[in-house]
Amino acid sequence: MGRRLLRGGVVMLPARRRGLDLTDQLAETIITKIKTHASPDAGAITLDTELDELGIHSLELTEIIFDIEDEFDIQVDMNTSDAWDKLKNVGDLVEAVRGLVARKA
Repeated sequence: MGRRLLRGGVVMLPARRRGLDLTDQLAETIITKIKTHASPDAGAITLDTELDELGIHSLELTEIIFDIEDEFDIQVDMNTSDAWDKLKNVGDLVEAVRGLVARKA
């Protein structure tokens, strides 16, 4: 149904949702970083995947944020507890990073 399986079990949808090109490198990079910290039982990860479904604990979320900061040379200005309140799914995280990268440019 329009899904394409990429490396590491990451599923990218070829359609556009919420203004994101799901095949873009930024989204793919973030999903790959999340996949390294997600529970092995998490299954395929898409932009609609809820963060709490991934079995990611607060320390792992912090590590993911640090990885993203290093990758994109940005500063995420939030503590881990705030992150869970503001970021509900993978797409929210991608949107937040996209905004920080755009502001940096």
